[in-house]
Amino acid sequence: MTAPRTAPAGAVAVPDSARAGQAWHMREMIYGHVRSRAVCAAAELGLADAIGTGSPTAAELAGATGADPALLARLLRALVSFGVLRREPGDDAEGYSLTPLGETLRSGVPASALPTALLVATTMAPAWERLTEVVRHGRPAFADVFGVGFFSHLDRDPWLRGIFDRSQESGLSLELEGLLQAVDFTGPLTVVDVGGGDGALLTRLLGEDPRSRGVLVDLAAALPAAARRLTGAGLADRCELVEGDFLTALPPGGDLYLLRHILHDWDDASCHVVLRNCRRAMGPGARVVVVDYLVDEAKGDGPDQGASGQWGALMDLYMMSLFTGGRERTREEMAGLLREAGLTPVRTTLLPGGTGVMEARTGGCPEETGDAQ
Repeated sequence: MTAPRTAPAGAVAVPDSARAGQAWHMREMIYGHVRSRAVCAAAELGLADAIGTGSPTAAELAGATGADPALLARLLRALVSFGVLRREPGDDAEGYSLTPLGETLRSGVPASALPTALLVATTMAPAWERLTEVVRHGRPAFADVFGVGFFSHLDRDPWLRGIFDRSQESGLSLELEGLLQAVDFTGPLTVVDVGGGDGALLTRLLGEDPRSRGVLVDLAAALPAAARRLTGAGLADRCELVEGDFLTALPPGGDLYLLRHILHDWDDASCHVVLRNCRRAMGPGARVVVVDYLVDEAKGDGPDQGASGQWGALMDLYMMSLFTGGRERTREEMAGLLREAGLTPVRTTLLPGGTGVMEARTGGCPEETGDAQ
C-alpha cells in the first residue's frame, strides 16, 4: 500500500465550495460502512420488532433487547438521523417509533429487509471487507474467510440457511409483480424451477394457475424446506421435488425452465453448461426465462444513473466477493450466453429495481424489449 503524499509545507489549502461538497460526499461514502453496521446492529438487536407500532423509550428498548442503555441511546440517535426512526415526545422521556423506512426491518412484513440485514451482518460483511484482496488476486474471499464455499457454508448451518431463504423470498416479493407481467405463465404448463430453493417462487406460480404443474430442482439440503412450503400451500401433489445438480442434467419435458438469480453465481463456462442442459431438456415450444440484474441498463454514468444502475453495480461487487466467476452481466453478455446454448432471446423486460427478465426459445422472432412499471 502506497502512503499518501505529504502536503507541501505552509498554510492549509482551503477548497472552494464545490470541491468541499465533493470532499464531504466522498467521506460520507467512506463511512457508509458504519451506517450499514448500525442498521445491521438494529436488526440483530431486534429493535424494529421491539418498537412495533408503539413508541418505547430508550430505557424500555434496552430492557427488551438486553442492550447497554447509554450506548443504545446513541445508536437510536444515529438511526433517527438515518431516517429509520423518529423521536416521539413523552411525559418523562422521549420515545422512538418506526418511520416507513424503519418498518421494513420488522419481521413478517411484505418485502422485509430483516433477513437480508441478518445475512449481511453474519455472513456477507466479512467477505466484502476483503474486496481489495479480491480485486488484487482475482479470487473471491468467502472461502478464505469461512473455509468453505458460500452454499456449503449455508448447508451446514440450518439457521443461516433459513435466513438466506427468507432473504430470497423478500427479494422475490419485490420482483414478483413485474415478473408476472413480463412472462406469460398461463397454463397448463410444466414449470421447472432450476435451483428453486425453498419453493417460494414455484408456490406462487402454481397458486396463480391450477392447471400448471411444477418441478423443483435443487441439491438435497434445499428440498426439505421446499417440501414444507409446498405441502403447507396444498400444492405437494402438483409439484415434483428433484434432487439434482443443474450442472449435470435437468428433468426433460418442461414447458418453461426458470433460472431466477442463478447464472450470476457462476462463470461463463458454467453458465454455458446450465443453459445447454436446459436446451437438451426442452421439448418443442419450450421456453427458458432468466432473471438476473443487468448492469448496463443505467442511463449515463455516475450517481445520476439512478438506483437501478447503482444496484446492479453493488450486486456485481457482491458476486465478485462470494463466487469464483460470479458476476452481473450486461444484456448483450446474457444474450450471448443464451445464443451459444442454441437459444434465441425473444424478449427482455427491465423491472424497476434493475432486474432483467430475459425470455428465450429454441427459435423465435427478433428480440423485443419492454419495461415493467
